[in-house]
Amino acid sequence: MNQCNKNIGRIHSFQSLGTVDGPGIRSVIFMQGCPLRCVCCHNPDTWDFSGGEAQTVEYLVDKVLRYKAYYGSDGGVTVSGGEPLMQAEFLAELFKNLKQKEIHTALDTSGCVLNESVKELLQYTDLLLLDFKYTNSDNYLKYTKMEMSKTLEFLNYLEEIKKPTWIRYVVIPNLNDTDDAISKVFELRNQYSCIQKIELLPFRKLCLEKYENMGIEFPLKDTPEAKREFIDEMYKKYQ
Repeated sequence: MNQCNKNIGRIHSFQSLGTVDGPGIRSVIFMQGCPLRCVCCHNPDTWDFSGGEAQTVEYLVDKVLRYKAYYGSDGGVTVSGGEPLMQAEFLAELFKNLKQKEIHTALDTSGCVLNESVKELLQYTDLLLLDFKYTNSDNYLKYTKMEMSKTLEFLNYLEEIKKPTWIRYVVIPNLNDTDDAISKVFELRNQYSCIQKIELLPFRKLCLEKYENMGIEFPLKDTPEAKREFIDEMYKKYQ
């Protein structure tokens, strides 16, 4: 299922300047195609591997360079999705080019694939934003259609190569917001020295219109959004 092409990638969208996908001010490239079906997914329009637009490495590097002056010493480029690992060969070439331009690279991923193409991509990746979905294998499979073991295998490899990693955990009321679940997320820092930061992201329903336009029912349409106060309380309790 890996969509391998060294020269051409399928891109969903490009955000010129963002502040929530890694350190500093960053351009964010959203890749097209994802094998997961997370119930909280905000981007169902990225699922289809044949969607988006075909773009070259050169086109994206040129586009990124227009914003380099804004990145400063902390910012750079983050590639998100969809699932970026499904186009690992293309991104390895992209990140290699960006590193030659002295641009910081970050990868926002579920860690669903670990093969030689992905390992090459990680050589040119400065920071991993690893989406950790749930803290038990039954919920992982039920709510993402992916085995938890794959994410753990990926995290174990990041530890092996000492790759700086941030764990991102979407807090979903009545689903994964128990003290037990959140404490297990923070416990990962004690198990993996590569983890620099734990980010708790409050569940939101800004995606409802997307689902309606696509004629798909949002699985969590009746689930309340996470309160910022609760997120702050969890940080104080476990950080």
